[in-house]
Amino acid sequence: MTSPLHSITPSPHHPLTPSPRPAVVLLSGGLDSYTAAAIAKSDGFSLHALTVRYGQRHVRELEAARQVAAALGVVIHLELDLDLRGIGGSALTSNLAVPHGRDVNERGIPSTYVPARNTIFLSLALGWAEALGAQDLVIGVNALDYSGYPDCRPEFIAAFESLAGLATRAGVEGGRFSVHTPLIGLSKAQIIRRGAALGLDYRLTHSCYDPPPGRAFCGTCDSCVIRAKGFAEAGFPDPLIVASAPRI
Repeated sequence: MTSPLHSITPSPHHPLTPSPRPAVVLLSGGLDSYTAAAIAKSDGFSLHALTVRYGQRHVRELEAARQVAAALGVVIHLELDLDLRGIGGSALTSNLAVPHGRDVNERGIPSTYVPARNTIFLSLALGWAEALGAQDLVIGVNALDYSGYPDCRPEFIAAFESLAGLATRAGVEGGRFSVHTPLIGLSKAQIIRRGAALGLDYRLTHSCYDPPPGRAFCGTCDSCVIRAKGFAEAGFPDPLIVASAPRI
């Protein structure tokens, strides 16, 4: 019987025993995490995917994460419940309005920032990695085409790696954790081109923060705007939009 606190889905393509090079990858169901995970797989890592149900309003990204995990052939896909709605402070976890039509280049941190989210998620990934005997974490943060979140910057990643060495038994016993950020210096167009080169199916992904009823995307939230800009600059049609177009 599945625990109400989490669910574990083994891949039908892989045994449950860890490979020689396991990595824990944070998998949201979005374009960036899918691409980062695929790059890690192409680099020779076996993927242990972690998805967090944190009370996000765009809950359909969880189904996208399951589809992406299956497409990647991960060793195991772990879904954890950690409801951040009690903390609030974000339009993604409260009744605050999601910004629409905002200039994504304007300075400041938008209301879709979830307080300390990547710190929390990487801590969960770190704990699982230590339990697995893994030393590699993968996260699809990006510091170019993004919404200005402070926990997507290289300085944050470097600080977390230092913390990992101090906060774990593996670290104090001489192990060294690495947080891989293969997208951190890429534009959204470069990310999409890299994913296309790897043969990724971006129809499986979900990006929208505030999808209207019955639709996969709104087209006007920051995430939709940045995604649309990326596909336009990459020179590819967004397959999610193509798939959602009415049939004539």
